[in-house]
Amino acid sequence: MFNKLVEQIFQFGKTEFKSATEEIRKVIDEMSLDDFKIVVRQIGTIPEVIEHDSTEEKLYSKASDIVLARCFRELGMKSRALDERGDSADIIAESKSGYNYSLVADAKCFRLSRTAKNQKDFKVSNLSDWRGSENEYAVLVAPYFQYPQNTSQIYSKALENNVCLMTWEHMSIMIEREIIENEHFSLESLWNSSQMIARDRTLVFANAKTCFLNRIDGYVAKKIGVSEEDFLDILAEYKNLIVCRGEMEIEFWNNCIGEIEKLTREEAIEELIRAKKLHEKIGAINSYIVKLRK
Repeated sequence: MFNKLVEQIFQFGKTEFKSATEEIRKVIDEMSLDDFKIVVRQIGTIPEVIEHDSTEEKLYSKASDIVLARCFRELGMKSRALDERGDSADIIAESKSGYNYSLVADAKCFRLSRTAKNQKDFKVSNLSDWRGSENEYAVLVAPYFQYPQNTSQIYSKALENNVCLMTWEHMSIMIEREIIENEHFSLESLWNSSQMIARDRTLVFANAKTCFLNRIDGYVAKKIGVSEEDFLDILAEYKNLIVCRGEMEIEFWNNCIGEIEKLTREEAIEELIRAKKLHEKIGAINSYIVKLRK
């Protein structure tokens, strides 16, 4: 089902973006729960077949917002992906079980070929600002193994601003285990996890930048009713899934290399010019100069 969603992104990517977004929203919201679970397991990794900074990449990002909004709904909350872009949150969710809280959320997806990532890639501080005064919590959802695994400023920023650092794997596991917020079971403590970690007196300022995903693992494990050891076994299955995805993405690039090696000298030159968008850059400069001359 994930591959079918990617195909539809390419199909709808040829139309106007707002219309394409609505088509993708319809596809995601109407797919069966079993199909949706497959998508959640895969959505955090952007396929290499989608070109960087392309219309399809922007539509994929929007699709991930819509997927995350449905994730919150599957967890028993009221949620929607917002149409606005720019300096605002992408998703808003609220409890509908009488707990009287709401949250803003941001979905992050990365390529397996994307290596260096920093605080700006995760926008922790921005997410805190987007919460405003009307929402209690801010939740970032990114691929588990794409978070910095040792130290990073994103962890100290999350603790400082009470931004919950969740992962697609955490969301997927809870949905697989049919975790649903109701009048007898609240998920609020999860969204408040960074504040609980920050209150831990054993956490000194010197190690505030240390990765604390293992603490989040413990909170999620408690919510789904398994030991932390069993939770790590479940997480290992997701790691194997990523390894399989990685092998597929490597095959894609190896095929690209094979196609390039078949090109004539003239074809290779033209392909390099196109890849570097040199004609577009020349055209942009020319347009600027024409305006100045007028």
